[in-house]
Amino acid sequence: MILSEYFHIFSVFESPLFSMRYVYMLRCSDDTLYTGITTDLQKRINEHNTDSKGAAYTAARRPVTLVRSCEASSRSAASKLERQIKHLTKSQKLAMIDERRQT
Repeated sequence: MILSEYFHIFSVFESPLFSMRYVYMLRCSDDTLYTGITTDLQKRINEHNTDSKGAAYTAARRPVTLVRSCEASSRSAASKLERQIKHLTKSQKLAMIDERRQT
């Protein structure tokens, strides 16, 4: 299964009782990419850019910019997708970002 299909699968809601998770990719000021999971996307991006609650990796690479995100209906689904993305090469991640911009 190609990665773009995972984004589609993980964007389907399983139940309204679970809080939505977001898998996101950030571009850091040094042009590296960071992938994470959150329940509040805007709050998390602000944390990465402004305070100590952001990841140590991004704290030294501010400002960061959101380049891709998708919804996942459970923590488990979000974790699986995050793990798959983190195992991609940078060029594969950039292709995902470009793919999103073209749709």
